[in-house]
Amino acid sequence: MIKKIARGIVTISLVGLLIIFLGLKMKLPIFLKNQNNQIIKLPSPKYKSQISVEEAILKRRSVRNYKNTPLTLAEISQLLWAAQGITEPTVGFRTAPSAGALYPLEVYLVVGNVSGLSPGIYKYKPTGHEIIKLSSTDKREELYEATFGQEWVKNGTAIIIISAVYERTTQKYGERGVRYTQMEAGHAAQNVYLQAVALNLGTVTVGAFNNNQVKKIINMKDDEDPLIIMPVGKK
Repeated sequence: MIKKIARGIVTISLVGLLIIFLGLKMKLPIFLKNQNNQIIKLPSPKYKSQISVEEAILKRRSVRNYKNTPLTLAEISQLLWAAQGITEPTVGFRTAPSAGALYPLEVYLVVGNVSGLSPGIYKYKPTGHEIIKLSSTDKREELYEATFGQEWVKNGTAIIIISAVYERTTQKYGERGVRYTQMEAGHAAQNVYLQAVALNLGTVTVGAFNNNQVKKIINMKDDEDPLIIMPVGKK
């Protein structure tokens, strides 16, 4: 009897090992694997282009019409870096100035049509220049409703959302920190504008939206507030 039980345990163990081996060998999906919280390393940003800062400023426009053509991962990488990328790794300075270098901003990416990225919500992590997948659902239609029916929001192939955790700055500067944070969001948005020009892309800043709806769609934390929505697409 004991020998039969032992043989059964060995058989089950061998079958289990075989399943694991085949799963790794054939790269089969693993049961109960959560596709969210997936970390995607972005291509390294480029620091030179064919257009000068002066020309980018000259050509900057609010663009509300986009082609139904996918953005590339390299373009997404460049836009996110322009918004909040690290420019001095030792200290952690970023592309946009921040009062006290406290960096209260968070940057989200809502993907609809991007080569190499499935639709969903991603959060940008400046350290490491990577994005974390938070949701696997295309949220552009919901954001369109939250922005009171602004067509360019749902027509953008991707949407950048800039939010803020005010407390990171107000704990040092008091109520004045609210102003500093909003100034910083403006700096980040202008960076995205100018980077879009350099990439021959179009974007526009959207400020008319229902705060609570946007927070719910993105699943932001209670102490976080959305400030700017920027749909992006090919012109």
